[in-house]
Amino acid sequence: MTTPLPVADRRQVRAAARRLVGQDRRAFVALILLNAAAAAAGLAAPWFIGRIIDAVRAHDGAGTVDRLAVAVLAFSIAQILLSRWANHVGYRFGERTLARVREQLVDRALALPASRVERAGIGDLTARGTTDVAAVGVSLRDTGPEVLISAVQSVLILIAVLVLSPVLGLVGLVGLVGIWWAGRWYLARAREAYLAEGEANSQLAEELSATASGARTVDALRLEQRRLTAAASSIDRAVATRTRTLRLRTVLFPIIDVSYVVPVVAVLLVGSLLLRGGHVTLGVVVAATLYLRQLSQPLDVVLMRLEELQSALASFARVEGLAAAEGDQRAAYGEPADAELAVDGVSYAYRPDFPDVLHEVSLRIRPGERLAVVGPSGAGKTTLGRLLAGVERPRTGSVTVGGVPVADLPPERLRREVVMVTQDSFVFSDSLRDNVILASPTASDEEVWRALAAVDADAWARDLPGELDAQLGAGGIRLDPAQAQQLALARVVLADPHTVVLDEATAMLDPTSARDTERSLAAVLRGRTVIAIAHRLHTAHDADRVAVMEDGRLTEVGSHDELVARAGSYAALWHSWHGDTPPR
Repeated sequence: MTTPLPVADRRQVRAAARRLVGQDRRAFVALILLNAAAAAAGLAAPWFIGRIIDAVRAHDGAGTVDRLAVAVLAFSIAQILLSRWANHVGYRFGERTLARVREQLVDRALALPASRVERAGIGDLTARGTTDVAAVGVSLRDTGPEVLISAVQSVLILIAVLVLSPVLGLVGLVGLVGIWWAGRWYLARAREAYLAEGEANSQLAEELSATASGARTVDALRLEQRRLTAAASSIDRAVATRTRTLRLRTVLFPIIDVSYVVPVVAVLLVGSLLLRGGHVTLGVVVAATLYLRQLSQPLDVVLMRLEELQSALASFARVEGLAAAEGDQRAAYGEPADAELAVDGVSYAYRPDFPDVLHEVSLRIRPGERLAVVGPSGAGKTTLGRLLAGVERPRTGSVTVGGVPVADLPPERLRREVVMVTQDSFVFSDSLRDNVILASPTASDEEVWRALAAVDADAWARDLPGELDAQLGAGGIRLDPAQAQQLALARVVLADPHTVVLDEATAMLDPTSARDTERSLAAVLRGRTVIAIAHRLHTAHDADRVAVMEDGRLTEVGSHDELVARAGSYAALWHSWHGDTPPR
């Protein structure tokens, strides 16, 4: 079961938006001023048309009408030019801000503890990094500027009507009550609806990703029907949440369409009464009516884009949720006094509502020691290794290196202390150089070659086209499992930690590749503290000490010979592995 990453609340979203705007404040101010100027230029036409009507009724000369008509044309051209300039500034502002959002998301995702990402599931993080970021991008580039422009235009038009005739302006405002009510009703429900839709999409992505990545296991264990049922359930939930947002729109849009007509009709009716009483001129009534008809265009943009804006705000809340997830991140840390690892009274559960898988484990690991952790499957060996490597944080107790909690060390510092090597060695779609220097981004080419040579990988690396510039991974050169593992070991050499945690790093390789990799591994481990999660007991035989795990508890610690002589759990495992009968 996955634990979704958190979602930012309204306060956090507003703070994040202010921070992004503040990083490009000049462009944002220019965007507002240009849009205001364009909107002001657009207000001239109805006013001049009203003046033309009054001039004709007053039998003014043709020259007056001509001058007013030229003014209408001039202001219309000015509005076009200012709007174009504003759009240019708005798009540039949006693209720069979106780049910051993307970079921030990547930085935050990489800073999260691996355990937090694993519990969230790949689908949730993938959806946030793709669908949600794309929605935020559209909002910053298109929806946001358009809504801003239209909102400024709407406010200026209403001010113009009030200045032209306060009575007609108030009538127009009353006629817009339906839009105000529909907007409030929609906004009160939209955020939660769109957040639910985003979460459902993440869950669907997680189900599809898990099924695709585990296709061989699904086929081997005949789990097709179970996976189809799970996918169907996720699809039903995604459809239900999408239907909910559609229902909101089916209420909002019809009310809006009717509400556009109400203020225009109201102004015409009241205006005719005022005109008969001599309180306004025909030009004023016509100008006010044109303004309110003109108001429908920016209001239509605001309200039609409201759905996209709400969806984008929900997406932005999910993207910003990674900042809240950084609460699980490593805190401020002290400097480790030495290289000793200490496990004191550690209990651990993978989730708060799950039972503990480790119970009151205590252990001291001396610098330079080779410790093998053994026990039956499910005994907690790998979990202990992840705690020692700082991947997980204990529920109770502490895991420290030199007196400092391992899980509090930031990634770049942790790599210099403890590194975990597992069976899975990922090769990124990047150059050979960039794949190796992940452990030390400032490493020179000479240092990269030394690291590759240390694990016997320099020979095949020099045969690659472009050598260190060779592109690996999807679309490039695919390494075999042994080469991929050597690449992972080269990263360890560059990181140069004093402690390495091995979780059967060669278990998935064929015998020949395993022997080659073990030779590389021996070169990497020389002079370091080694904690080996041992599933094959020959590793334990060669270790300085052996720690035996059973049902999440540490039951025995000692050398191989001591534990065999003790005739306890380890002795039973050893004799069972050798297929002989333990002495009585």
